[in-house]
Amino acid sequence: MPFIGNKPSAVPLTSADIADGIITSAKIVDGTIVNADINASAAIVATKLTGITSPAGFRNIVINSDMQIAQRSTSVASLTSTAYTYPTLDRWFFSRTADCGTWTMSQSTDVPSGYGFANSLKLDCTATASVSGASTDLRIMQKFEGQNLQYLKYGSANAQSTTLSFWVKSTKTGTFIAELNSKDTRSISKSYTVSVSNTWEYKTITFAGDVSGVIDNDNSEELTIIFWLVAGTTFTSGTLNTSWGSMTNANRAVGQVNIGDNTANDFLITGIQLEAGTSATDFEFLPIDVSFDRCLRYYEQLGVGSFAMANDTTSFWTSFNFRKRKRGNPTASLLTQSFEMTEWGLATNTTTSATIVNSYLTNNDAVYVQLGGFTSVTAGDTATPTSTFAESNGLRPFIAFNSEL
Repeated sequence: MPFIGNKPSAVPLTSADIADGIITSAKIVDGTIVNADINASAAIVATKLTGITSPAGFRNIVINSDMQIAQRSTSVASLTSTAYTYPTLDRWFFSRTADCGTWTMSQSTDVPSGYGFANSLKLDCTATASVSGASTDLRIMQKFEGQNLQYLKYGSANAQSTTLSFWVKSTKTGTFIAELNSKDTRSISKSYTVSVSNTWEYKTITFAGDVSGVIDNDNSEELTIIFWLVAGTTFTSGTLNTSWGSMTNANRAVGQVNIGDNTANDFLITGIQLEAGTSATDFEFLPIDVSFDRCLRYYEQLGVGSFAMANDTTSFWTSFNFRKRKRGNPTASLLTQSFEMTEWGLATNTTTSATIVNSYLTNNDAVYVQLGGFTSVTAGDTATPTSTFAESNGLRPFIAFNSEL
């Protein structure tokens, strides 16, 4: 446009000068925006992308975080004794002291509505915990291999923060504690509040990265996420350690309420996500077969092998091929002592009191197991293990292989 006098100075357009939606993809000629058009100082870098520092496709460090896999059982009642066990949901470790009441742990269908979840982990108090003992504690937790966590860069100035997000529902309201624990030597704890009784609430917590504690690159337990539910004075008499440091028990669970003070109390949790970064992203739903395979690395139940050979007059050797390579050498245990060996060309040899005499891992993919408790066996006899006897009596698969951390 013609003008008289000095040419006006150019004034760059700002976002305020452009109405929303006025620039569309149809108004941008293909190929007109090239790399050189992106100013180097404003380039897209990793620090500007939330949650993309973890391995592609697996932002969430937690396995079975939506509580869908329960190989052992969907419900176990009367959890009373001092125990560090995996009663129900895969990868979820239940830790308690003997004076901590009685509990039922189960896979529940009570979930936050409209968010895509089908299951939750539920703890139901059936006998109260008084927390009179200083070392009384009740926790649920999950342990992680160090070789899956190297991208967190712990032990360096570049240590990554992690953000924990989850849905929680508790009869008991008040302050709860979540803790990251590194090899039982270093820890950091943060509090969250359950505000409304028996109502699903969404929580997020950010933990700083540990610039001092190193995560070893191996298959051992290097990091643990802990949800405290009951804590005695051994764990509550100090000041909550909200920064990484040497683990001091008195500072681990300061302020934690006692959810075991009433048999009407329940605690439910699901959608647990722990990811690199300082903010929570949408929950990472995985196909159930992928979640199941990840759980099989740590625990697997198998029925009979395909071939067995008598070792002596009372035992057979048989082999098992794992569906998924194990984390390490698993321990073998009988889920039921009922076993049946159909000897080739001979009568069936059945025992209701079989024992595992020995087990040898040939590699992380297969194992040999020596089963004892049989009678009148001739060394060298071959047989086919069968599940007919167990199945007819409504029994579960025979052997569990445990490679949990």
